[in-house]
Amino acid sequence: MSQPSIGRIVHYRLTDEDADAINRRRDDYEAFQRGRNPARPGQLGWDGHVAHVGNRAMAGDTFPAMVVCMSGAGHVNLQVQLDGNDTHWVHRPGRGRPARNVALAAAYRCRSGQR
Repeated sequence: MSQPSIGRIVHYRLTDEDADAINRRRDDYEAFQRGRNPARPGQLGWDGHVAHVGNRAMAGDTFPAMVVCMSGAGHVNLQVQLDGNDTHWVHRPGRGRPARNVALAAAYRCRSGQR
């Protein structure tokens, strides 16, 4: 399997913790929208919140993820493209636990690259 490099797309499988965090952000946005007086962008009262909307995330869902950072210690950071308008940042996936899937096995073992 080839070594990951910055910009490479890999498959990432969500954990329970990932899915909970993604759904919590999306639920928080919905609750925020229900409790406020809507304003259009550029109007007084527009607050600049970023909407997190999309289909419910579940542990085991697999999404494309881009390698965005590599450290000299062989760790990677990923930006996961979700089924919605938001993304999920994953810092050093697999650290302290077995690799979640074959596509990321090389990322866990990578020994080259710079930050």
